[in-house]
Amino acid sequence: MSETGLISDSLAEDSALTALDDIHISFYDSVEAIGRQDWLLMFRDDNPFTQFDYLLALEQSQCVCPLTGWTPKHIVVQTGDKVVAILPCYEKTHSWGEYVFDWAWAEAYERNGLQYYPKLVAAIPFTPVTGQRFGIMEGASKSVRHHLISCILNFLNRSIEQDFSSWHCLFLPKDDFNFASQQSIARLATQFHWGNRGYQNFDDYLRHLVSRKRKTIVKERRMVSEYHFEFITGEQASSAQWEHFIECYQQTYLKRSGHTGYLSSDFFEQLADTMGNQIRLLIISDPQQTMVASALYFVSKTHLYGRYWGCLQEVDGLHFEACYYQGIEYAIKHGLTTFDAGAQGEHKVARGFEPIETYSNHNVAHAEFSHAINHYCQQEQLHIKQYMTQMSAKLPYKQNSE
Repeated sequence: MSETGLISDSLAEDSALTALDDIHISFYDSVEAIGRQDWLLMFRDDNPFTQFDYLLALEQSQCVCPLTGWTPKHIVVQTGDKVVAILPCYEKTHSWGEYVFDWAWAEAYERNGLQYYPKLVAAIPFTPVTGQRFGIMEGASKSVRHHLISCILNFLNRSIEQDFSSWHCLFLPKDDFNFASQQSIARLATQFHWGNRGYQNFDDYLRHLVSRKRKTIVKERRMVSEYHFEFITGEQASSAQWEHFIECYQQTYLKRSGHTGYLSSDFFEQLADTMGNQIRLLIISDPQQTMVASALYFVSKTHLYGRYWGCLQEVDGLHFEACYYQGIEYAIKHGLTTFDAGAQGEHKVARGFEPIETYSNHNVAHAEFSHAINHYCQQEQLHIKQYMTQMSAKLPYKQNSE
């Protein structure tokens, strides 16, 4: 590029930043109040969980509302009447459904006679999936993007001076995390994701594993070989199949947690109508063709996301097959690069899921607690990296596997 071109670009960028000086930032109490068109202009990728329809279903089904402790307080940045940035955000009165755990922080507040709740959480409710949190107008340069993010962070900081103890932005992309970390507390965590190394099929994937791990997987799959597994798009799934999945989801939550889950049948039914093309419903039937289990997956152009599963009868090996091996097979068949099977679970490592970093940013209004939490997160980061190194050493791949 010529020097004249560089000067022209610089002037254009300065002009864009100047135009953004006159901005207005406010809370909105629903995605519907923001509007589908403006939302789609800010969140342009196909991550299913930042889609307008996903968050709309959460709100209209009352899965997120004051009664559930998730009050929508989405942050919208405007210049004039034009929306230039959005941050999905919620006022929280507890820490359930976030998957970045701050219970110890809340307990420390309580021990010192302080209120930790309400707090502000910028996240996708009940969804520990990395994705865009700062939706920024199309065509924004890096400096304009950073300027808008800084404006939002400053707005959050002013908010916690008055009405909230803290703000928390969860599961950010690394670039936004690095920038926000200059103005907030940085926190590192890890998940286990499966990466497609160009495998031709599941057997090709197995050939890249050491013998002992390969034999274990073959043995686990053989345990449920008489069962029938079928992926169906959300659009094609029948009412009976959706009802079966919802029953499995609720029964499994009830056995594990004593309640029927964060998400209601109304939420799932609305998703089936509005986002069916990004849903893959796995229906599992026994040898008598009776549906006995189910799992809910989402897809983007590059990723497969395993979100929920449930069963009506306990079958050895069924969980691994439904939640891991079927997903791996689907990702290979459809050329997807990454399979995110959900949070935690180091048992995934033996099945080829590799540790990856996840990122969150935080700010706490109380100065002394802010200092203590920042120190804690710095120490935690060292332990997380050490843990990831230990888990990587346990991966089942042959040393020469590319």
